[in-house]
Amino acid sequence: MPSGFLARYLRYSERMEIYGPDLGMPHTRAMHDGLLELRLKAAEGIVRVFYCTLIGKRIVILHQFTKKTSKTPRRELEKAHRRMKEVKYVDT
Repeated sequence: MPSGFLARYLRYSERMEIYGPDLGMPHTRAMHDGLLELRLKAAEGIVRVFYCTLIGKRIVILHQFTKKTSKTPRRELEKAHRRMKEVKYVDT
C-alpha cells in the first residue's frame, strides 16, 4: 500500500479504536450483512478496505483493493463477503 494510503489507514484505525468501527461518511460506510467499508483517498488514488466486527470489540480487516471505477466491482465485494463468513464461522 502506498505511503499516502498507509498514513490515512493508520489514522482511521486509531479513530476506530476510540470511536468504534463506524466513523460515518465520508470515512466509513456500512455495506450490508455486517460488512463495512473504509474509504481512503490520497494523491495515489482511491482504496477501499472491507472489514467487519466480531464479539469483543474486534475489528477484522477482510480485503482491500485499489478502486479504478466509480462502482465497486462485484468480485471484490464477493471476496469480502466470503472472508467475513469464514471469520464469523471460525469465531463462533
